[in-house]
Amino acid sequence: MPEGFDPAAMVERFRVRAAAVRGRGIPPIEGPERRRFVEQAQLDFMDFAMLGDATAALEDGILTLRIDLRPAEVPPEGSEPGT
Repeated sequence: MPEGFDPAAMVERFRVRAAAVRGRGIPPIEGPERRRFVEQAQLDFMDFAMLGDATAALEDGILTLRIDLRPAEVPPEGSEPGT
């Protein structure tokens, strides 16, 4: 384990990477290469965003990332948020 490793800082770097992927443009490519580029960008964003939402813990040299993949609860139509 690297000296001074900070799990929270690592998670923050993934948040920054997700934002960078989302904000980057598509280079001037066409056809199948363009499709592959877009598909890879979508996968990169999903991976980085999930890791950026993780709760990280380092215990006894073991890094544990917890990521809640359960769907967000949607309030019933017509109800006020938080009620």
